[in-house]
Amino acid sequence: MSALRNALQDLSDSVFVDVLESDDAYLFVVDLPGATPETVDAWVEGRRLRLEAKREKELSPAFRFLRENRSLFIDAQLPLPPDATDTDAEANMERGVLELHLPKTTAASGEQIPVTEG
Repeated sequence: MSALRNALQDLSDSVFVDVLESDDAYLFVVDLPGATPETVDAWVEGRRLRLEAKREKELSPAFRFLRENRSLFIDAQLPLPPDATDTDAEANMERGVLELHLPKTTAASGEQIPVTEG
């Protein structure tokens, strides 16, 4: 998973991601303050997880920007571990935190393969 670790270090300062692993899945936890489920797209493209999000910024008409550090758009790509799959993947977003659950591909089950006479 070193490629994933390196990619996380190279992410823009506007994207914060934690990656967790269990025996059967990976969990990507992404902070996207100001984004909503309607403004976030996530998909697997090749062996990369793609995230695009738009943040909503509500400003008082009495104020103007002196400095703007929070990008309106986020476009991030993360390499996936080799055993991650988007089959049966799930995503949930609550209060600006996106959780992506990517199952691991199933390994050989260890079941005996019947051999018949040809």
